[in-house]
Order: sequence, then C-alpha cells, then structure tokens
Amino acid sequence: MLIDDPLDPRLDDIRDLKHSDAVKGLVFAEGPLVCGRMLASRFPVRAVFGFGGRLATFLAEHGAELERRGIPVYEITREIMGEVVGYDMHRGLLASADKPAPLSVAEMIAGARTLVVLEGVGDHENIGAIFRNAAGMGVDGVLFGASTADPLYRRSVRVSMGHVLRTPFAHLEGTPTTWQRSLGELRDAGFHVVALTPAHDAVELKDAVAGHDKVAFLVGAEGPGLTKHAMRAADVRAQIPMAPGTDSLNVATSAAIAFYERMR
Repeated sequence: MLIDDPLDPRLDDIRDLKHSDAVKGLVFAEGPLVCGRMLASRFPVRAVFGFGGRLATFLAEHGAELERRGIPVYEITREIMGEVVGYDMHRGLLASADKPAPLSVAEMIAGARTLVVLEGVGDHENIGAIFRNAAGMGVDGVLFGASTADPLYRRSVRVSMGHVLRTPFAHLEGTPTTWQRSLGELRDAGFHVVALTPAHDAVELKDAVAGHDKVAFLVGAEGPGLTKHAMRAADVRAQIPMAPGTDSLNVATSAAIAFYERMR
C-alpha cells in the first residue's frame, strides 16, 4: 500500500521515533533481519513500513505470512520515512508491534538450565548485547532485577539483532534493596546463583559453574557492578581470570565469557 503523504495517520506508529519511541508503548524492529525475527516472535506485529529493494525482498520472503495474518504493509520513500521517523532510515524497513503480556518468573524458569540475572544495567546497548550473547550461547532466559533499563527500547532491540524479541525474559519483584529475595525462587527451582565480580578473593569462574545442572549468572551495572545485597544473595562469587594490570571487562563481554564457560 503506497503512502506519499508524510502526515498520513497510518504512519503514526513510527512518527518521531528519535524522541518518542519510549513513550509510545510499542516495540520497533529495524532492518530485514530484525523485522523477520519480530514476525516470528510472540510480539503482535501491527504494521510494516519500508522502501526500495529491502521492502521487496522482505515481501518476497514473508509476504504470504503478512497477508495471512492481516498485517498491513506500507510502502513509502526513503525521504518520507526519514521525515516521519526523524532520522535517516537507511536500513529500509521498520516494523511496529504491541507489547505482549509479560512472562512470569515461573514461566521463565520452567525447563531452563541457564539464566542470566541483571541488576542495575542501565545502558541499552549493553542490554542488547547481553541478549545477543545469550541467544548465541544457549542461555534460556534473562531476568531483570531492580533499576534495570527497558530491554524493549529501540536501541536494545537493534543491538540484540532482534534476540530480545525471541529470548524469554521476566522481571523479579522488589525494590533496589529487596529484589534479591526473589532469587529464592530460583534457588527453590534448583539454580546455583553465581555472582560475577572482579574481586580477587572470588573463586575462578570455571570452578563456580562446575558440577551444577542449573546455573543463574548474576551481573551488575557497568562501573559499580553488583550491590552488596546482590552479592550476599548469591551462592558463590566468581571472577574471570585477568591479565596483570587490568581490573574488569564490559558487562556484556563478561556475561559472554560466563555463557561460554557454561556451554563449554
């Protein structure tokens, strides 16, 4: 369906995304790969917007599914998309979706063997990278403690390569000083909770995960790391061996190393 008027109300989902995607209550996918993953996810897709070869290729692959589900497809020019969105959309494709009902912690951990729990991670790119790493290394789900940013923010979805739409996640209840009590639900389900820290008196990562059927990695914000409350709530504190003269790694990198050690 061709739209040549930037004021057309059918474009309202993607209007001024640069400043308003966090308040629209929607989720957005950018580019053919991520849009395809959104289409295959539990997120109810509202519409697809695109131009040129990217749209034509996407429709060749997914057109029948879009038609079957009654999802509208709007063709616009690159110039109109840039004007409406608020920045140059060189990826050529956007999709919008409603947020589905949140998963419960019980739903998340049922059948899971490896989880990652985030505390206070506020950087959307780090969250996206953690989801991408988790998907690539067989982590079953992501749990959010207090003071953690929205994983469905547009930048998180983009950096995750759409895996935030496919990897299950849920939020643990509680305030910044009480949410750690919710880790008891993991422990009751048989999970060994491993807090990642650069502290020199922590055990080595390989020893912390060895011999455990179910493991939940606990990671904290870039800089301050995990709070003392979270550290005390873990079963063990684990460190990644570092070269002399270094102290720590980016949180997404640290998580990836932990995921690899677990998979290995």
